[in-house]
Amino acid sequence: MNAPPKALAGVSEFVDDRFGAGSFLKKYMRKIFPDHWSFLLGEIALYSFIILLLSGTFLTFWFKPSMAEVTYNGSYAPLVGVKMSEAYQSTLHLSFDVRGGLLVRQIHHWAALLFVAGMIVHMLRVFFTGAYRKPREVNWLIGLVLLTLAMAEGLTGYSLPDDLLSGAGLRITEGVMLAIPVVGTYLMFFLFGGEYPGHDVISRFYTIHILLIPGLLLALIAAHLIIMFVQKHTQMPGKGRTENNVVGAPFFPAFMAKSGAFFLFTFAVIAGLGTFAQINPVWLYGPYTPADISAGSQPDFYMGFLEGSLRLMPAWEINFLGHTLALSVLIPALVPMGLIFTGLALYPFIERWVTGDNREHHLCDRPRNNPHRTAIGAAGITFYGILWLLGANDEISANFQISLFWTTLVGRVAIFVGPVIAYVVTYRICIGLQRKDAEILAHGMESGIIKRLPSGGYIEVHTTPPEELTEQIRAKKEIPILEAGPDGEGVPPKEARSALGRLRLKMSKAYGTDHVPLEEAAHHEGEEEHAAVGTGDRKQLH
Repeated sequence: MNAPPKALAGVSEFVDDRFGAGSFLKKYMRKIFPDHWSFLLGEIALYSFIILLLSGTFLTFWFKPSMAEVTYNGSYAPLVGVKMSEAYQSTLHLSFDVRGGLLVRQIHHWAALLFVAGMIVHMLRVFFTGAYRKPREVNWLIGLVLLTLAMAEGLTGYSLPDDLLSGAGLRITEGVMLAIPVVGTYLMFFLFGGEYPGHDVISRFYTIHILLIPGLLLALIAAHLIIMFVQKHTQMPGKGRTENNVVGAPFFPAFMAKSGAFFLFTFAVIAGLGTFAQINPVWLYGPYTPADISAGSQPDFYMGFLEGSLRLMPAWEINFLGHTLALSVLIPALVPMGLIFTGLALYPFIERWVTGDNREHHLCDRPRNNPHRTAIGAAGITFYGILWLLGANDEISANFQISLFWTTLVGRVAIFVGPVIAYVVTYRICIGLQRKDAEILAHGMESGIIKRLPSGGYIEVHTTPPEELTEQIRAKKEIPILEAGPDGEGVPPKEARSALGRLRLKMSKAYGTDHVPLEEAAHHEGEEEHAAVGTGDRKQLH
């Protein structure tokens, strides 16, 4: 296009005449965005957040964040005459007496779940493709902070109705805070305004939920998008794609039209779930009282791994300098989350330290081409998944008629053995996929057609792979390895002159060694002769 579209030119002229920003719009409204389905995962989280803001605004008009005791006299007959907090009464009023209130409540809850799920899957995509590498480390850290804030936002919102289920979760939160040495009691009193449950926690959670955390989320999401917009967008390998270009469609109008349609699709899915899939029926749980708890209570999925770690942990307590340390609460509350989030935060910098790779990366890796990174990610997912699954050990035991003791014992073993098995299996799968890629380059793709030669032998006809697939395979890059050998005078490199340096060199060699180099496949392709039958390459069957 030699000239911008009229709509774009008109907007640019209007803004430029008043704010002098027309040149900025002309440049960035034509910014190219790559086209790949996995890039839509982050958009799911973004659109879910927008729906959360809209539905949450609606709910604030009727919700009363107060723990003052009232007697219910609303439409839900089973609870008429029951004493409860104003927060729980207003939630029932929203659900039964406000037109569309229950629908919006359920849309809000489903959007919250999809928001966190979208962020998790998006971060997994970024991790497995190496899109966190230079120059995007800061955006990776912002994404981690966003995920942490989203979980805190979910926890505070989950507790607002003051029903029996959310109260049980809040009781666990209180226990975790009390388990923190020295400052735990002060933190608990500050949050609850006195002895649990106090009279201030709902109003304080409400302020945190609708003002503090959403404000931080808005600021960080804006920063995340601006950084992504200014930096060159990553893209998947393929035909015509290099580190120095971006192949795709312009932001206006193609990307905007596609994103608008995807927002409507996301909203339709959430609205459908809110309409047909009941979630968090607080009227069935009843108001919260510290003396009661529901059987089979479970948190939302993103808190399930903390629930599982709490259930798997043995009842360990020690006395230290006159203080009782409840390790059975402190360790499961802090260690799993610390391992996962600290590992994710440090990984880009550890990988760069191990490989010595300071290059800019704008082309994503295929997960198979970095088997150690992919295997580490699979081990982390397994660690998280086992904890999440064992958060329902009582349900598993009851429904499958398995002893709760054995369910817990197997979980304690699996939490250590499972990630190791996942690492080894994933690594071997990645190597196998690399070998398959090398075979495709050397022999072509299997066609499934078997032919018999005049000599009596059988061959399978191989066809030339599509150009797009060939370019994806050839985009594989060697992972840098630090130089470990001495120079011409026998002096070892600076990195190898200490114990840490020697460890770094060993890690670099293990992490970067390419077991299936494509150069060998190309060389093999040039030397090997195939029988000429029909139009395709062939491979002898043995």
